[in-house]
Amino acid sequence: MALLPVAEALERLLEGAAALPSESVPLADAAGRVLAEPVAALRTQPPFNASAMDGYAVRYTDVVSMPARLSVIGMAPAGRGFTGSVGKGEAVRIFTGAPLPEGADTVVIQENVRDLGGGSIEVIEPTAQARNVRRRGLDFGEGDVLLHKGRDLDPAALSLAASANHPSLNVVRQPFVAIIATGDELLPPGSALGPDQIISSNAYGVAAVAQSVGARALDLGIAADRKDAIAALVKKAVKAGADVIVTLGGASVGDHDLIHDVLTGEGMQLDFWKIAMRPGKPLMFGRLGDIRCVGLPGNPVASLVCSQLFLKPLLARLGGRPYRQDIRTAWLGSAMHANDIRQDYVRAVVREDAGALVATPFGIQDSSMLRMLADANGLIVREPYAPAAEAGAECSVLMLR
Repeated sequence: MALLPVAEALERLLEGAAALPSESVPLADAAGRVLAEPVAALRTQPPFNASAMDGYAVRYTDVVSMPARLSVIGMAPAGRGFTGSVGKGEAVRIFTGAPLPEGADTVVIQENVRDLGGGSIEVIEPTAQARNVRRRGLDFGEGDVLLHKGRDLDPAALSLAASANHPSLNVVRQPFVAIIATGDELLPPGSALGPDQIISSNAYGVAAVAQSVGARALDLGIAADRKDAIAALVKKAVKAGADVIVTLGGASVGDHDLIHDVLTGEGMQLDFWKIAMRPGKPLMFGRLGDIRCVGLPGNPVASLVCSQLFLKPLLARLGGRPYRQDIRTAWLGSAMHANDIRQDYVRAVVREDAGALVATPFGIQDSSMLRMLADANGLIVREPYAPAAEAGAECSVLMLR
């Protein structure tokens, strides 16, 4: 099977992927979710002419000339408006958010008023007409569309929906990812290792990638290198309602790489297997009914790089989120050798220097070396057959953080 170019592999993986069906969730649980439909206001805000400051509600005609002496006829705290009417020479003590009493059209802030005692005040500074009054509907009116389909529900959007009197919202269902690690050599973190064993680390990074675009992740654990053990976890993922099944390791061509056989045996239609990229050549993709199956390489760096390039865009699209890789132009901090048939993603440290980005690749790029990936904040992208490049040459960088 010929190696598939990265761009074609991504196009095939995303083909037919669209936002999942919607569900209604309480507003308290909607943070970070994506709206499945527009949100219109169920009320007008503010619902009445309201005071924007603590002070006195007056008629503007009574405070045109300074000083102006007025009689205080009542009080209007927030939530308990004054029920009477303000007449000539009268004022009502008012607080922020309270309805403006009938007859009043202006609020004089308390700092510009002197209390004369006996229910009288003197306004000592002029105030413009309608000053310190929030007009009814200033923020929005009933029926106004406030939030559009596809909006990420950030703090401001959530507060706006609450203010518009929505106790719940229709949002895109979160993609659900089931993760299956494979390998007799793997044990979970905290284990006492035997001489031939290593720690299973990939699932944690892949789950974090999924969660970074709003997906839910279920780690189903480690399957031994037996078809029945792997098949049992695949069945468990299907039963759990996974939208995407991610397998870790076992997607190559060795005697113990059983993922392909198990998934096709369960009914998966293979789309592609083997990508012209480094790291990540043994990436596999297929469909098991409506479930998308992504077989990631076992090498930790390859697994995470493939998650960034393929899993992240897929889950974003299923979750109704726009997504684009952060690719920037930079200058090489050191020379690089000519490339071969595969597209390279080279771990690098990217720094700003005199207003330009300089990307310096690590000298060793072994796909098992996680520490180097943790230290990297970018991947230099080198096209197939890219010629050797000297330090200072232009390059493309996929930013990781």
